[in-house]
Amino acid sequence: MAKPYSSSHIGFVSSGFTEMRLSGAVKEQLVEMLVAEIDRMVPAMESATLSATPDKKTLDDTNRTRLNYNRTRELMIERLSDLESVGSEAVQAGIEHLETYLKRTLNNAEMAASKDRVNTIKPRHIQTATIPVIDETNSEMAPPKEVEEDLLEGQVSGSALTPMVLRKLARSFGGMPITDAAVEELLLLYYEVVDETGQNIREHAQLGSNPAGFIDSLDKMKDLMMLGWIRRMLVRAGKDADERGYKRIDVEQLINLDPFE
Repeated sequence: MAKPYSSSHIGFVSSGFTEMRLSGAVKEQLVEMLVAEIDRMVPAMESATLSATPDKKTLDDTNRTRLNYNRTRELMIERLSDLESVGSEAVQAGIEHLETYLKRTLNNAEMAASKDRVNTIKPRHIQTATIPVIDETNSEMAPPKEVEEDLLEGQVSGSALTPMVLRKLARSFGGMPITDAAVEELLLLYYEVVDETGQNIREHAQLGSNPAGFIDSLDKMKDLMMLGWIRRMLVRAGKDADERGYKRIDVEQLINLDPFE
């Protein structure tokens, strides 16, 4: 039977996430929590692996296509100057860095292509997306930054809220991709909130009731039209997904949120 993590190991790993000290009891509690999360995670990953590839014998991450491990390792070794080899942790860290760089580059290139009103990313869009950005804190080349103003340009007014726009907003504000089912659910919720807010405006206008309610409904409608509601929902959903260790926003995150909050 596999041994659980040691509390000292979890304490060392946790030191990378917090500057506060952890008591011995907290470390033991974290061990139990992580093992419980593995209990939940592995069967779900196993089911997803077999659904995607019934004859597969190795557990896989079906939500993500990773850069090739061995090829990345070889490329890293080739560029060493003083060390002789690359550890598995360094390879994994390198893959994470490269995938983040790739994601940001493609996101920016996609926005540049959308700005040109084309559906194909072309070399000029990649060139725009990879303009060097100097990080003054360490003078190293930083990955291209995502610019939400470009994302929202031409989308906040006079345009339909499309699945493509929602996917871009999810990456920008939720920090991760969103599933097709979640896109559909979010659109349904959005128009449900729009409909109810519009009904409230009509009722307040017709009945001549307290103007405070009428003004509040107008403010809510303005927020809906400016996509403020969408942004807040995606931020909350992305946070929930991240806390659960998910790589994508799914329907599960949305149904736990109060759309009228």
